[in-house]
Amino acid sequence: MRQIVLDTETTGLEPSHGHRIIEIGCVEIINRRITENTYHQYIQPDREIDEGAYEVHGISNEFLADKPRFKDVVEDFMSFVNGAELVIHNAPFDVGFLNHELAKLEPVWGKVSDHCTITDSLVMARHKHPGQKNNLDALCKRYEVNNSKRELHGALLDAELLAEVFLRMTGGQESLLLGSGDGSNASNMASPIRRVDASRPGLAVLRASSDEMAAHDEIMASLGDACIWHRTAE
Repeated sequence: MRQIVLDTETTGLEPSHGHRIIEIGCVEIINRRITENTYHQYIQPDREIDEGAYEVHGISNEFLADKPRFKDVVEDFMSFVNGAELVIHNAPFDVGFLNHELAKLEPVWGKVSDHCTITDSLVMARHKHPGQKNNLDALCKRYEVNNSKRELHGALLDAELLAEVFLRMTGGQESLLLGSGDGSNASNMASPIRRVDASRPGLAVLRASSDEMAAHDEIMASLGDACIWHRTAE
């Protein structure tokens, strides 16, 4: 099972107002194990970044001036995520921006959902923790994920934090697995099988007395034909 935890940073809040993606960060999870395989790219948006957005992520127009455009990185990006389950916090936001970028390109790429399945971790968190804060910082605190380096939003850093949160939020199931596929984890798990020590003395066998056997037969007889054990004995 291959999952990609994805986050983006943008020039503003609405692609319908001409805002664009300026950073994409992806972290790969395979069989509930975070791998070292990541995708990270800054993107030249060909427009100014809103002041409010800059205060969130700290990415400047000057920093992006020499970065590639989305059309130049789309093949590498789509190849990385193709066929995976995308885990995104507030998925409609990021997916909306990605679909907006894809719609601008030729040949037509279609939508993200044509290439991946999408899981919204914010919806999951709200269902699991109704009435509570479920932004990434709140979830990191709730699930004891260290986010001390998160002074500003960043796509790759946020994807890394969300990957840790997602695994903990979905139940710690990794502890039930026999291993990651390479056998590295199996040797660290306690065996559920306890073998009998042949040197131990045998268990004592206590046989029923004649009085106990007579009482048993009396009860069996009182049950009549309804007693299947009685019929079997006959």
